[in-house]
Amino acid sequence: MHPSSCPWSPRSGRIEKALGSCPFFPRRVGGGWALFAPMALAGVLVAGCGAKTPPPPPPCGRECQDAVALRAVREMMKFAFNMTFQTMPVGMYDLTTDKFLRGSARVFGTASADGKQGVTEVELTYVFTQAVYPKKEDEPEENYLIGLEGTITQKGMIAVQPSSPTALKMQSESVTIAGIVYDPPIEYTRTGCALEMVQNGNSVAGMFCGHLAGFDF
Repeated sequence: MHPSSCPWSPRSGRIEKALGSCPFFPRRVGGGWALFAPMALAGVLVAGCGAKTPPPPPPCGRECQDAVALRAVREMMKFAFNMTFQTMPVGMYDLTTDKFLRGSARVFGTASADGKQGVTEVELTYVFTQAVYPKKEDEPEENYLIGLEGTITQKGMIAVQPSSPTALKMQSESVTIAGIVYDPPIEYTRTGCALEMVQNGNSVAGMFCGHLAGFDF
């Protein structure tokens, strides 16, 4: 299959219809995740006539890759929340969204409003089942195509008013991530890893697979 048929190109940002046949798309194999292509296919870029080649981004080692993966997990949680609890009055719910490229996320627990502080207090559990989510941005460390499997708890406050801070703690005994991170794309797989991260305002930091990682929105 020609790489231009893939659903997502890290450089072009295109999402197309052929989700089932992209050779580098993360898929389940036995009890784990695997990638199905040399990453040379994922980085194909057709330059326009006379286009100047931009300088290459800095290298992305383990710490950088884990930071991109941590960003992906946090943003997938945010997406799942927005597709479920964000659409409902505050209260206790057990909701599921399948709005990802593939897979789903079940979100259950409670959300309550604190009008004085301008926040929503949450105590939620997210169960990701083969959930796949892409992101394309100008900054190299904000690009990814990630498949996520696992259960993550979340407790704290989500800002509703701009002047209010978000303060959240998120934990998991075991998550599995497979896909590509960064631009140019790098194959990335972590299986059965413990996760603990804290968000204070726009900063997120924590431990993932026994290593420190973090990023800023």
